[in-house]
Amino acid sequence: MKQNFIDKLASYVDALHPIIYISHFDFQMADAAIAKVGQGCKIIEYNNALGMVDFRTKSPMKGCTLEEFLRLSLDDGFEAETFLVLKDVHGELNDPKIIALLKRIAENNLYRDSYHASVFIISETTVIPQELENYITVFDIPLPSLAEILEIIDNFMRDLEITAEQEVINDIALSFKGLNEFQIKQILNLAYQDGGCIDKEDKLLILKEKEQFIRKSGMLEIVNFTETIHDIGGLENLKDWLERKAKVFASLDKAIKFGVDIPKGIMIIGMPGCGKSLTAKATASLFEIPLVRLDVGRLLGKYVGESENNMRKALKLSEAISPCVLWIDEIEKAFAGVGDSSSHEVTARLFGQFLTWMQEKDNTVFIVATANDISKLPPEFLRKGRFDELFFVDLPNGEERRKILEIHLKKRRKWNRAIDTIALIKQTQGFNGADIEAIVKDTIEASFLEGRETITTSDLQKAINDTKSISDTLKEKIKQIKDTIAKIDIKPASRSEQ
Repeated sequence: MKQNFIDKLASYVDALHPIIYISHFDFQMADAAIAKVGQGCKIIEYNNALGMVDFRTKSPMKGCTLEEFLRLSLDDGFEAETFLVLKDVHGELNDPKIIALLKRIAENNLYRDSYHASVFIISETTVIPQELENYITVFDIPLPSLAEILEIIDNFMRDLEITAEQEVINDIALSFKGLNEFQIKQILNLAYQDGGCIDKEDKLLILKEKEQFIRKSGMLEIVNFTETIHDIGGLENLKDWLERKAKVFASLDKAIKFGVDIPKGIMIIGMPGCGKSLTAKATASLFEIPLVRLDVGRLLGKYVGESENNMRKALKLSEAISPCVLWIDEIEKAFAGVGDSSSHEVTARLFGQFLTWMQEKDNTVFIVATANDISKLPPEFLRKGRFDELFFVDLPNGEERRKILEIHLKKRRKWNRAIDTIALIKQTQGFNGADIEAIVKDTIEASFLEGRETITTSDLQKAINDTKSISDTLKEKIKQIKDTIAKIDIKPASRSEQ
């Protein structure tokens, strides 16, 4: 266990933080830390199954409720330095009597020189009643560093007397980044049972196990996709940039050792229906890593601190399954109004938390944030350093509309060289990619219902005439987006037409 982690926990106790909330599932790890910090202290444990428990031997001492336990232990802090360790009591933290007793212990600890009692709440679920918010400090057990992961793998292989190439071990260690020690050992055991060795094929096994963590959490959504970079019509500047980053991800260990920065991510801003979401999926396909979507609305909780804790868990989970693409769709809706007087306090805190994480992260989570209207986002969010690059996706130009039309026709096996794309390009001025796809779908459906095998230029022109383009339906919105974009430094996703 890291010494600086023990030192930090000890410093919280010394600084009279009366209630320390350790948000973690691994009680054994938390116990080891508390035992090191509490050498020479009286340590008493409570759990819902057995009541009062001897902390060191785990032997039952007295069957009681949490309220009875706190009443019995209330004055222990006058007699000796005392640690009260409460496990999985989150379901009882809204009981007014429990709140009052915890508050009494906390105030005694803070204001009576003769009293020394610290409360440790250990639970994977964080519940912080408003009455105790100022007394509780949430403490995260840090995840193993790359050096520590390599040490775990080395110890595991030494115990089983197996060997592997150092390059393979380095690759696997990077894949393990973001997992805790318990999870790493679980997967190593699974890999060994599966093939009797540790090799590069185990990266796929690690990825599948990481997907399990996402499904169980309910905080992130795994997005299944079939789209590739070839399904994007145009946006050549954006595609070239992504292909460069893909080469870094393909040789990540070598790139890091060479001194290349780990790619952070991109923000794609622009018109609705012009390929922003498609790009998120194509990015994951190009990088050959999972795609997970973060919906900030799903993180909002009803208790004080619950939303922030959910955000922290979601971001830690994205790190746990990295390398991955973390897709935040329509990010302007998640953080709308942050910084102005109408901003909700919780939303502002979540935004600050996310911003800090983005700035400080050194993991292999590649962010793809998409937005239509960024006028309500604070300007610091768009600063270089948060993202590697910002791209603007405009309505497709003529050449891009031709490519989009061909892609959708070929995907449905209806492309033929007799189709006059020049005429269709002229008629689809102001259409977005979604409009063009709808035209192809409507044309093919009409052809099927009429019993015809092929489609013609005139079939497509008829569908175009029956379709209202985004330029007509969202004229004011498009003008507003373009006015906002003109005020910031942003790279065009498309190349200029020759």
